[in-house]
Amino acid sequence: MASAIRRALKFLPVAGALMLLGALLFNVSAISKTRHPHARAKIPAADAKLFHKGKRIFRYDTFGDQDFWGGKLGLHKAIEGAKNGGVGPGVSPNTALAVGLKVDANALPKSLVAAIKKGKVDLDDPSTTLALLKLNAVVGVKGYFKRNGSMRSVGITCAFCHSTVNDSFAPGIGKRLDGWPNQDLNVGKIVSLAPNLKPFTDPIGVDRATLEKVLLSWGPGFYDAEVNIDGKGFRPDGKSAATRIPAAYGHLGEDLHTWTGGFGDVTYWNAYVANLQMHGNGNFNDERFNDPVKYPAAVRSGFYRVRHNPDQVTPKLGALHYYQLSLKAPKPPRSSYNHAAAARGKKLFNGKATCSGCHMPPLYTDAGYNAHRPAEICTDSFQADRGPTGAVGSTYVTPQLKGLWARSKRGFYHDGRYPTLPAVVDHYNSCFGLNLSSRQKSDLVQYLKSL
Repeated sequence: MASAIRRALKFLPVAGALMLLGALLFNVSAISKTRHPHARAKIPAADAKLFHKGKRIFRYDTFGDQDFWGGKLGLHKAIEGAKNGGVGPGVSPNTALAVGLKVDANALPKSLVAAIKKGKVDLDDPSTTLALLKLNAVVGVKGYFKRNGSMRSVGITCAFCHSTVNDSFAPGIGKRLDGWPNQDLNVGKIVSLAPNLKPFTDPIGVDRATLEKVLLSWGPGFYDAEVNIDGKGFRPDGKSAATRIPAAYGHLGEDLHTWTGGFGDVTYWNAYVANLQMHGNGNFNDERFNDPVKYPAAVRSGFYRVRHNPDQVTPKLGALHYYQLSLKAPKPPRSSYNHAAAARGKKLFNGKATCSGCHMPPLYTDAGYNAHRPAEICTDSFQADRGPTGAVGSTYVTPQLKGLWARSKRGFYHDGRYPTLPAVVDHYNSCFGLNLSSRQKSDLVQYLKSL
């Protein structure tokens, strides 16, 4: 083709040659555009529709779990109280706040806000709690009501454990902080109020008194996501087997998000929690739980293969995951740490203290497979062993460190065994033989607080 073009140009006047060349270039460009129709397409912006759908699911979707919490356990009756058609004393707003439930101030009408400020709302009356539930103002809890106003069921959402509020109106009442762990939430205490606990006691193989002992051992900010599959309520040392409620923020780019490596990534964990912990009406597969020795309770419940029609979980996992990955870790208040000491601590973090060998900036967790065997971090394997170990064995996930200040209320490590950051630094100073001075350890703590 090139030789033909040269011959044509040789016998044409200059103007004609230019016209022919222009036509040829135009045709080549047209052919190029025809073959690659999306070559100049704009890169799409973040999917706002998917983001808002995920946000709505995270905050308000129960996945149909009201069939369990209300329909089977009768938890809504304990919330109502005998005076409102339920059982017992009921749950007043003050009682709800005492067990760590939070109230979304943005869901409150101005008239109600004004009445609360004037002291005209009885916060010791369960009827007020029912009014708040009708407003969808109790974070992570959704009430279902009959036409006559009485409560017929109650369900929970992801925000129940993984959102809190900024206390801008009053302690426990404020604007939502999605992804922040509710470090005040006493899940065990709340569940223990249910009139019927047989859906828990029968699979685990214990009586109500034993289950209540387990539930009440958790305390604020802790939850045991394995007890209903392995039946282990306590560690070998006699302490509760519950773990800290983790943050759902700051995980973009990270492989594993949970405390242990055996279960899988967060897409798996969302399905696991929605079906087996929230008890939503979805579909779920994990043949690893079909093990009567390791997971007797899961076998009794059939948790290795769960089916519902319609499936109210699986179609929502994509949007939920998208929203979760959008949740950025909160920056610490500038006045909350010593800036000069933090600058020195940063050098230690990336140098002598060897922290960045696993907590690699800017992710502050391992790049790639972010889990380690217990012996590598000088700790026991109890919690790691509870997960499906498989070929990799029992492992603990390297937690990302951004926003550490916002999830430090209940200690550190999966079970809060180290009450303070200095205690964590002391552990690794001993484990790795770092020989850090008191000043260096203090500087390192300030840097961790600055992330």
